[in-house]
Amino acid sequence: MFVSPRAAVRRRALVAAGAAAVLALALPACGSSDDNAMPGMHHDASASATHSADPSMSGMPGMDHAGDGNGLAAAKDGYRLTSADSTLTAGRPAAYRFTVTGPDGRPVTRFALDQTKRMHFYAVRSDLTGFRHLHPAMASDGTWTAALPALAPGSWRVFASFTPDSGSGKGEDLVLSRTVTVPGRATDTPLPAATTSTEADGYTVTVTGRPMAGMAHPLTVRITEGGEPVTDLQPYLDTYAHLTAFHEGDAAFAHLHPTTGVDGGHGGPDLSFHAELPASGNWRLFLQFRTGGTMHTAALTLRIS
Repeated sequence: MFVSPRAAVRRRALVAAGAAAVLALALPACGSSDDNAMPGMHHDASASATHSADPSMSGMPGMDHAGDGNGLAAAKDGYRLTSADSTLTAGRPAAYRFTVTGPDGRPVTRFALDQTKRMHFYAVRSDLTGFRHLHPAMASDGTWTAALPALAPGSWRVFASFTPDSGSGKGEDLVLSRTVTVPGRATDTPLPAATTSTEADGYTVTVTGRPMAGMAHPLTVRITEGGEPVTDLQPYLDTYAHLTAFHEGDAAFAHLHPTTGVDGGHGGPDLSFHAELPASGNWRLFLQFRTGGTMHTAALTLRIS
């Protein structure tokens, strides 16, 4: 039985609620796409990177095969992510339209709020050097539209993360995905080497801790600027940071949450997480945080043994 990373984190967070050492690692209402206007939210982690299609992420329309979990399936527990869009226009913004159908075959129109949103939509390039996190708008018939910025040519995997608010899957966290192609010349870009520190918009993000595959370990993220601790992080999606991870090779998905309490615009410099990534190897982590009304995205490669 597939259990989403978010559901697993929530259960473990409840068990560890009284222990400060146990922490959670790591998109307003239906129809919102506010992140599209946030500076820094939709830039590639490597601005000059292009890529080629990865066979493990490619496929004919409707031919995405179910993985062992971690969002690598177009269908799960009777719910299916469907879309007529298998190709996006290169070099300009595009609207990706999709529907989630339920076990009865009908479009689902009732979704529960998760971190203030009813749908979190992600797009990641096959080489993990491109990343987007959006909150699409839903029409009354259950059709969602994600307003994607211009994407580099190559193969991308798109993920829909949601919780049905009716039907047999009510309350169940689900992550479904499909592949989409952006035409054009594409060059593969090697994943940046594993590291514990990275720079983003003048901020330094440092990760400490030694997570191991399939095991829960504490992990801390520290954010500094010019060598000084940052203490003015602003709330984003009811937390001080949003962390998403993708596994090198298959793009397995992990959506993880910090447990640090929110106290207005006074977050940082340290954010505590409960790290549990299911597979060994390299994971590309994308940390999103906000200061002065501006969204920042920091990316680094974490090696999990």
